[in-house]
Amino acid sequence: MQKDKLKSLVTQMCKDLLEHIEQEKDPTKEQVINYLQDAIDAIISIDESSLDSIKHTKEIFINKYKEIAKKGLSSYKNTNARFENLRKMQVDVLQDPHINLESLTDKFSDIQNHMSDEVNKANNIISQLTKQVKTLEETSKVDPLTKAFNRRALNDYLNTICSKQHLKYELHLLMIDIDDFKKINDRYGHLAGDKILIFITNILKKTLRDGDKTFRYGGEEFIIILNRINKEQCVQIASRILKLISENKLIYKGETINVTISMGTTKLKNTDTPDTLISRADKALYKAKENGKNQMCTELENGI
Repeated sequence: MQKDKLKSLVTQMCKDLLEHIEQEKDPTKEQVINYLQDAIDAIISIDESSLDSIKHTKEIFINKYKEIAKKGLSSYKNTNARFENLRKMQVDVLQDPHINLESLTDKFSDIQNHMSDEVNKANNIISQLTKQVKTLEETSKVDPLTKAFNRRALNDYLNTICSKQHLKYELHLLMIDIDDFKKINDRYGHLAGDKILIFITNILKKTLRDGDKTFRYGGEEFIIILNRINKEQCVQIASRILKLISENKLIYKGETINVTISMGTTKLKNTDTPDTLISRADKALYKAKENGKNQMCTELENGI
């Protein structure tokens, strides 16, 4: 990593830390330690060739969400404290033996105005935080639920790969679809469906190599990119993923949910575009579904 980029990164992190401390009413040593640990994790994950790597973007996005949530909680705490003070004002007014009706009316009118101002401030804070979260979701390359890369990241990655006329290594794309996902949602609820998506993502992270990439393509579909690997190795990895997912049981509210996936795989060709590459994998996936699910189908040279 270039010295200037490294200095710029460390400077920004120091600036952010000082801002966090300044924003806290009573900052603690633990908060500083947590921030420094986040900084260490972010630096470890940076691609040495680029400070704008997808992994780095992922770390920034996750930490930014934490920051927004923290600001939201802090704002609500301040608002609650103000409302408590207003409530005490009301009690003090009612307990004052020397107060007259006219004065009482004025006092309560004043309190009502204060409360109205606090509600408006809280609503403005909520509106601002909502806009920030929406902006992050629209520009990030990370799926908020699973923390896998999202479809935007996939499009950028495949466009970069396909723009190169000749790769010096093999690249295989795996398309995964969770079997009977709608039935699971209907039976156990959408929260169970979310748990399954996270469950699948965690298995993929533990199974794949560091250089491989996992993307949430949409709904219950995932795409995996395997770099520098031949067809036989691709089949071995795909088979291991199928086996691990079918053998690991998800426990939800005391019930065991059996989860299986179907998979279609294909190899990148020099003439491929992102659409043609994904289309072949999608056809292979459809064939796996037709053949009974919980299995893999690999694209053949002359089609499926």
